[in-house]
Order: sequence, then C-alpha cells, then structure tokens
Amino acid sequence: MRKTGKAKKEIPTFAFVVDGETEIWYLQMFKKNEQKDRNIRINIQPEIPQKKTLKDQFDLVCKQAKSEYDRVFWIVDLDVILKETREAKSTDTALKSFIALIRDLDFKKKKDEDFMNVNVIVNNPCLEYWFLLHFDASGKTYRNCDEVTVKLKRYLQDYEKSERYFKKKDNDIYIRLKPYLNNAINNAKALGGFDKENPEKGMCEMDALFLCDELKQYFQE
Repeated sequence: MRKTGKAKKEIPTFAFVVDGETEIWYLQMFKKNEQKDRNIRINIQPEIPQKKTLKDQFDLVCKQAKSEYDRVFWIVDLDVILKETREAKSTDTALKSFIALIRDLDFKKKKDEDFMNVNVIVNNPCLEYWFLLHFDASGKTYRNCDEVTVKLKRYLQDYEKSERYFKKKDNDIYIRLKPYLNNAINNAKALGGFDKENPEKGMCEMDALFLCDELKQYFQE
C-alpha cells in the first residue's frame, strides 16, 4: 500500500485500462504531441487485459491502484455492454454487472486511499463519440459506434479505425483534433456523466483526463 503523504513525482505516471487498441493509439498520440508542443511530461501506461471481460478489466484496475501510479483510468465504451444487455435472456445483464463494479470501486475508495486516484471514464457509445464532440455539440444518442462514425466522417472524411490512420506522420489523430480540443472538453462537460438511471443517453467522460489535477492547468480555459 502506498504511504500517506507520498511525494508527487516530477513526471506523473498514469495507468490506463482499456478494451481496445483505438484508445491506446489515441493516448500514445496525446502524449507524443503534448510533450512536443507544450512540454507536458507524463508517462502513460495503457494496458489491454489478456481477457477483455468487465471483471478482468476491473481486476487489472484494482491491481494498478495498488501500484505506484499517480492516477489510474479505466476507459469503458458502453456500446457492447448495452448491446449485450438488450439481447440478454436473463435479468443478470452486462449493464448490471458494470454498475455493480462501479459501486465496488466506490466502496473501495471509502476504505482504501490507494483507490482515491482511480477514475472511471465512460463513453456512450464509444471513443469515436469523443472525436465527434470536437466538432458537434448536439448530444444525440447513438446506438452503436457505426452510427457515430458515419457522423464523424462529415468532419474527418477519411477516418478509419486503423493504427496507420491514427499514427500517420505529421497528421495523426491528435494533431487533426487538437484545434478543436476545447470544444470537445466543453461539449463533454455539458452532456454530464454516466447516469445509472438513464444509461442509454449519449455522453462522454474523456474530459476527466484533461481536467484531472495533474493536467487541468494546461487545458482548463
């Protein structure tokens, strides 16, 4: 367990638990460009669990919380969770399981200070919604990522979910979106967070990364 009053490291280290490569590519480009442009120094350690079930992701989050990271982010896309919930033939749904895990984390935060710097970031339906919020503030609800991508291509016509596209030299995904980053942060804040009583609503909590204590001085207007 980390000791109370542990000194802040000069270069903070963030751990990310994600379920896909899209998030990893975006985070890598975020680090690369902000380190170069604004000299924001941060170590980013994104991980995809070997198994991608919610429980496996949760277990990895708990493991990282007990390690020497300054902050742990769990990025969750709701599209698959809601799809599985709609198709479920029992009352024990993926959504109920996810909500139970969030409550478990909240309980751990009250009992163990190591969990205080764990942040759950929920996107509905997916990370592409965050990209769309750079251009569009409608707050529309989309049932899946394909619907979001259709709208996103109005602004990024050549968008594709590939490492080649995300990491394209001198024109990577972060460079393309950065001029509109403040729009995305404000639009995400306006939509509000994940609502257990209304889980279908379109929303995105990626602003929590940019407005965390270690980074908000750079991104807060």
